[in-house]
Amino acid sequence: MLAAASDHDPAAPDRDAAARASPLREPITPIGPAPDADPAKLALGERLFADPRLSGNGRRSCMSCHDLSTNGATGNRLDTALDGTTTLPLNTGTVFNAALAFRLNWEGAYRTFESQVEASFVNPLVMGTTMDAVVARLDADPDMVGRFRAAYGRGPDAASLLDALATFLRSLVTPGSRFDRWLAGESGVLTAREVEGYRLFKQLGCIACHQGAAVGANMFQRHGIFRPLASPEPAVVRVPSLRNVVATAPYFHDGSAPTLADAVRRMGVAQLDHRLDDGQVSAIVDFLGTLTGEYRNRRVEPPP
Repeated sequence: MLAAASDHDPAAPDRDAAARASPLREPITPIGPAPDADPAKLALGERLFADPRLSGNGRRSCMSCHDLSTNGATGNRLDTALDGTTTLPLNTGTVFNAALAFRLNWEGAYRTFESQVEASFVNPLVMGTTMDAVVARLDADPDMVGRFRAAYGRGPDAASLLDALATFLRSLVTPGSRFDRWLAGESGVLTAREVEGYRLFKQLGCIACHQGAAVGANMFQRHGIFRPLASPEPAVVRVPSLRNVVATAPYFHDGSAPTLADAVRRMGVAQLDHRLDDGQVSAIVDFLGTLTGEYRNRRVEPPP
């Protein structure tokens, strides 16, 4: 049963009331806290994430395409490759809540952050380097060597480099969304319009692929079931998470949907064989806006 909703703007959270409220049982579940991690490894991973020495040309870091001050990605349809002219074949996904996914990247090619990061290092379009070259550059920096020794008891090597980055990536969860507070029992935190959008989201069948803590990212699906949705390849994709989705335009694996309303409307036709009217699209978009969480007590926002 849906909790009662209010038509006024959501108020500041009442933590005491939330603690007394009864949690709701829904197909979508709240995001939990980040896993416990060794502080030295976590700090090292964060430092490496922003270090351009991890790329072949010394000018690109992980942060270049995964901006943690905004949406964990970029606002580009397709990002530029390392050479500065070629475009990457697929839209860049956010790293926020990637730890909740059962597979990584659009094609679900990787089961672990370590394997995905290593593949990014050696991909000539992405980081364009080798593990040995990255380790050598880090090993030439006495400060970085000291940080590795503090975290791992040894200087930089491939295993510790990948582990530090994976440790940091697993920390990039964004709890605290209004929807999660509603799930926890804060009945007045959503408007009636947002609750109606969630009802439609379930009734129309969106929930079949978008549920769980990540609101997706836990299965593969063929796109264009009834009508074409986006670029035909890859034909099967890992379903994307809808967490923070209002901040991650453009949408789809080819970045071809410029707005969330456009994406919702196209999904209705292509995946559900249902032409949504403007009111339905608006209500679902309103609901999706409640899935925006916080990173380090700051709301996830789109790039300026």
